[in-house]
Amino acid sequence: MRMLPALGAVGALSLVLTGCSAAGGAGSPGDRLEIVATTTQLADVTRELVGDAADVTSLLQPGASAHAFDPGPSALTALAGADLLVVSGAGLETWLEGTIEASGFDGTLVDTSEGLDLLAAEDDPHEGHDHGDDEHGHEGETAAEHAAHADEHADEQADSEADAHAGHDHGEHDPHVWTDPANVILQAEAIVEAVAAADPDADIDASATAYLERLHELDAWMRASIEQVPVDERLVVTTHDTFGYLERAYDVQVVGTVLPSIDDSADASAAHIDELVAEIRATGAPVVFSENAIDPQLAATIAREAGVELREGEDALAADALGPEGSDTATYIGAQVHNTIAMVTAWGAEPLPVPESLS
Repeated sequence: MRMLPALGAVGALSLVLTGCSAAGGAGSPGDRLEIVATTTQLADVTRELVGDAADVTSLLQPGASAHAFDPGPSALTALAGADLLVVSGAGLETWLEGTIEASGFDGTLVDTSEGLDLLAAEDDPHEGHDHGDDEHGHEGETAAEHAAHADEHADEQADSEADAHAGHDHGEHDPHVWTDPANVILQAEAIVEAVAAADPDADIDASATAYLERLHELDAWMRASIEQVPVDERLVVTTHDTFGYLERAYDVQVVGTVLPSIDDSADASAAHIDELVAEIRATGAPVVFSENAIDPQLAATIAREAGVELREGEDALAADALGPEGSDTATYIGAQVHNTIAMVTAWGAEPLPVPESLS
């Protein structure tokens, strides 16, 4: 298996796309390049970039988080025949090494996190993992009581929890790079380079150029919309620590998260929940946002105790995964537009009209 890291911004996109020669290829003339992407976001971005010039398969399905993905036979089959494997990287796909080995994949791996300015991970070292507490009949209890019941199960599940935690070690970086479109632009450019190297005859110039322009428009629209709100009122409370790159890029303050971790399979202690409720009250954060790939029950309890609104269901943020086909969050750009509108309206302002190119 060849490793092709991301190379950063592309100075002359058309030159890369029309290079005279490159290593590798998609097989005999007329064969379409077979590309597998790990996440729903990367699969959508890749499809937009390559248009009809290649086949793109997503390992994850809509609404599925990459943190706890368990690859099945269909994932192994897709990888076995792939020319390119596009990964988000930065420690997100902890299951990737074993999956590649089991599938026999021998194509080119494109780590799109290479060259990005990555944030350090800030996991709570005392975090646990979800023990299925919502199956124990605790609906209607306080947030602290909910967490206390979770603690009751810790001893009896210590061994299995240790094994699970080892499987969710995300390393030193925050892997949620896609919450800042500037990162996705660099990832997209890396994908374009990889496709051009794998199949110099792939005609993706027009589709890639058009999509990169849309990503730049998305970044500009998000920034202008968020700037409708004073900086000290851009307060976000969400389910897990997934919006660090958005926070850095747009001067948004993540007040706190329901789960004290970058891993959405983590659990929260009673002390953490009490602190979060107090922080929501102290800062005046108006909304707790649930996320589309995580059960909203604990977020609902925290919102109720803090006396603020909960946004869930269709109003939940698309954080770790895109939504189902036909929904507002079915594409990367659609998900970012949805999240921006949800946040700006929660802060009491109106986002700018969505450009037609982003609709």
